[in-house]
Amino acid sequence: MKARTASFGALLFLQAALVLTGGAVRLTGSGLGCPTWPECTPGSYTPVPHQAEGQLHAWIEFGNRLLTFALLFAALIALFIALRSKRRDLKVLAALQLLGILGQGVLGGITVLTDLHPIPVAGHLILSILLISGATSLFARRKALHRKVRNLSQDISTLSRLHIFTTFVVIVLGTLVTGSGPHAGDEKAQRFSFDIQTISWLHADFVIALFGLTLALFLVTRGLDQTKRLVIKFSVVALLQGAIGYIQYFTGIPEILVAAHLLGATLVWIAAWRVRISIKEEEVR
Repeated sequence: MKARTASFGALLFLQAALVLTGGAVRLTGSGLGCPTWPECTPGSYTPVPHQAEGQLHAWIEFGNRLLTFALLFAALIALFIALRSKRRDLKVLAALQLLGILGQGVLGGITVLTDLHPIPVAGHLILSILLISGATSLFARRKALHRKVRNLSQDISTLSRLHIFTTFVVIVLGTLVTGSGPHAGDEKAQRFSFDIQTISWLHADFVIALFGLTLALFLVTRGLDQTKRLVIKFSVVALLQGAIGYIQYFTGIPEILVAAHLLGATLVWIAAWRVRISIKEEEVR
């Protein structure tokens, strides 16, 4: 059990870290620090001295690529441990992690080869969010459940689905905001054609809707103490994330706040997914 906890926990940590290093690449303008793929520069898989892109940008981008290899190694260990457990749910989740990481590598290559087109850049983050979901589920399910069907009310099940769906929509809209803003990863990179103010307020509207769903979910989870605690934790993280979002909008989107907002988005998603997992567990507890 200790090996399972350590392995699955490390995988989740690295999946979240990939989002942050990807954000560092974008915010430092290092998206094309390695201008080709799978090589960093033509003829070399690592940065070379005196390349036109600059050593700092090259090593920031190369470091992000290296993290993918660390993730791949962690996923292989997790899959090995899952196969030994003889549990089908763990095997499936671990296998999907491995496939998703390989997909990330290909999508990263497409991102570079299309000169940081905003669609694959946004897709890169969305795929990370999905992989974080799987890693969170893998970590949460590391202990066997004692299955005994429990009938939860339809209100709880419906609100739970709406809550996680709305959280996902908020994050997707966040990628459109970022893809329309000034932090493209390279000064020549193409941006979305959305009006930054309009897409930002649409994003904010869905955040408000998410808070409404969170309050409703809190009210209907009477007697589900673990779920209620997770809803409270989600609320705290989401409120802090919302505050950062408004501050960055009204202060001209400074890099440090964008980085904090990206970290917040990752934590909000993990917190929301833990709420969803908790409710699913209650249905079979």
